[in-house]
Amino acid sequence: MGAAALNMDESLARLAQLAEDTLKRCRAMGAGQAEVGVNDDAGLAVNVRMGEVETIEHSRDRGLSITVYLDGRKGSASTADLDPASIETSIQQACAIARFTEPDPCAGLADAERMARDFPEFDQWHPWAISADQAIELALVCEGAGRAVDPRIANSDGASVSTGSSRAVYANSHGFLGAERSTSHSLSCALIAGEGEAMQRDYWYTSGCAAEDLQDAANVGRRAGERALRRLAPRAASTGTFPVLFAPEVARSLIGHLLSAASGGALYRRASFLLDACGQQILPAWMHLRERPHLKRGLRSAAFDAEGVATVESDLVRDGVLQRYILGSYSARKLGLASTGNAGGIHNLLVEGRGEAFEALLGGIQRGVMVTELMGQGVSTITGDYSRGAAGFWIENGQIAWPVDEFTIAGNLREMYQAIEAVGSDVDLRSHIRTGSILVGRMTVAGGED
Repeated sequence: MGAAALNMDESLARLAQLAEDTLKRCRAMGAGQAEVGVNDDAGLAVNVRMGEVETIEHSRDRGLSITVYLDGRKGSASTADLDPASIETSIQQACAIARFTEPDPCAGLADAERMARDFPEFDQWHPWAISADQAIELALVCEGAGRAVDPRIANSDGASVSTGSSRAVYANSHGFLGAERSTSHSLSCALIAGEGEAMQRDYWYTSGCAAEDLQDAANVGRRAGERALRRLAPRAASTGTFPVLFAPEVARSLIGHLLSAASGGALYRRASFLLDACGQQILPAWMHLRERPHLKRGLRSAAFDAEGVATVESDLVRDGVLQRYILGSYSARKLGLASTGNAGGIHNLLVEGRGEAFEALLGGIQRGVMVTELMGQGVSTITGDYSRGAAGFWIENGQIAWPVDEFTIAGNLREMYQAIEAVGSDVDLRSHIRTGSILVGRMTVAGGED
């Protein structure tokens, strides 16, 4: 099995043995094909507010999921109890469900020849030996530094420190067994500036798979405080058609909508504005979206997808042209295509453009808005229609003029993508979608009047 190529610790080895044993029991109950996922997650999270401890939470989450296939019929069950009797019951339930479902010619494991065989190390395992007391002290430092920025910061939504580890094994009846382990850590702070109806809230956070990758706690707090102060005394945005500059932390949502529309589930249901768009230019010719699943310390680096299919580095969009869809084996079969190794979603995605500095993007806007926060869910993957509440800053003559809130930005995603004028070099690394600021040259902005 693939696990032989892995350097597994004792905990992963136990999960691997459990997965193999469960597969044997599935076959003994008549399953022609079966797949098993086992996970063991642990974490610590603390939250402080106004200098006082609010919560301390230790977590431990273990689970086992089973999917069996009986003559094209699929049945699934799961359990959080890893006792043999509970697993036996779950297998029986999965088989019973399969016997009562309709056959589906597209159901089944991914093709055996697509299974991953190489398991490189992605440097994602960095446990943080931090106690609850130490985490509390770090959170207090973070919040304290933010509150000390200015006397107008009179309230707080708190500061949080979290650390977690995850071990997971996936195995199937093709003889594949893959094991993964990763850690994730974060530090965040949310502060409130002003009083009464004039209060404004903002936040900042840092995250990574290694504690050494986190920003300094005091710097995170100060950044949160400065962001909250910047939002005081907002004005109404003008109404009209203007350039919209999306800050990196919200720009990735624009790319997320593209990923949703290019995903197999939306496509085979014919619920996507990118239906039949493969091979078409959907972004400017200078723009590329590159999937890089093998990045060191990548937030979603993986040698295999949720079905064991080997991941590969490839372009989703090259020179503005959509090169492929995002497919697992089921959606691929429904579309008459092949899996792209994306069961479970996209891996690390790099958004590349000409790499303009943020100051250059800002300086080229005579009148427009910079969006730092998005609200609401007014996006249709079917039509591409886009309408969301927003907050941010008004831009005049290439400079941030004043904060604006409670305005709406609207357009159609296909037109918005074609209207992208730049992608900044200020890349946000806190997501598996790595992008800088994105400038959309024209969108409808609805706010107050001049």
